[in-house]
Amino acid sequence: MKATTFGKIIYEVLDGVARLTLNRPARTNALDQDMLDEINIAMDMAEADAAVRAVIVRGAGTAFSSGFDLKAQMETQPTGVTQWRPLLRNDFDTVMRFWHCPKPTIAAVRGPCLAGACELALACDMTIATEDAFFGEPELKFGAGIVVMLLPWIVGPKIAKEIILMGEDRVSARRAVEIGMVNRLVAADALDEEALRIGRHMGAIEPGLVKDTKRALNLALERQGMLDALESALAIDLAIEGAGSPDKIAFMDIARREGLKAALTWRDARFPKASS
Repeated sequence: MKATTFGKIIYEVLDGVARLTLNRPARTNALDQDMLDEINIAMDMAEADAAVRAVIVRGAGTAFSSGFDLKAQMETQPTGVTQWRPLLRNDFDTVMRFWHCPKPTIAAVRGPCLAGACELALACDMTIATEDAFFGEPELKFGAGIVVMLLPWIVGPKIAKEIILMGEDRVSARRAVEIGMVNRLVAADALDEEALRIGRHMGAIEPGLVKDTKRALNLALERQGMLDALESALAIDLAIEGAGSPDKIAFMDIARREGLKAALTWRDARFPKASS
């Protein structure tokens, strides 16, 4: 095994499988710009290494990731299209590295897998999860848009509209399997070994064949206009973030004054309770 520890991720190669660990457990592995840059370097390494036949992405600790880092946004306070464009472009392109990677990609998920992290898991060729995993796209509930609008291409428009327009952030692992977000559930103590087993299984197949067949599978959606639609959705998100919605401004103001927990409480208090 060879391993490289970056500032916010760990990169290992284990028996022909590259494993990226999102390594900010104290911040629920939130994806800030530095982490995204490190992910891109690690993906460059995996793609350039002929010994690597598959790529796994997982989170350190008890979470996959809470998504793009809201605390970083609170501190840097980007405003306007000019400031938001490079940030969203980096968000989008990093997630899509897992879709376009010539080697099979596997997301191994435990705990929360939300927003941009949910989109990253969707971009992987396979997603396996533990029973305690949960998924969601809560962005609209605090006035943000969706960076990588992959969900309707994976689960269909009706379910995608339900999850995104309601800002659902507790899609259980079992429901995620039922609607096609997740391939299979595994025991919590078997997640890492099962991800490695799948990676090694795929790695036993001739890599040129895997690369070409993955490309053919991706084209089934891309020829329907998926990539153009994703770029259009990104442009809409850029307009949303650049203008700054009233809800997002209020959310961030509360978060700066009183902390992120208080902002989340304010966000959730505005919505009717689910009927018992």
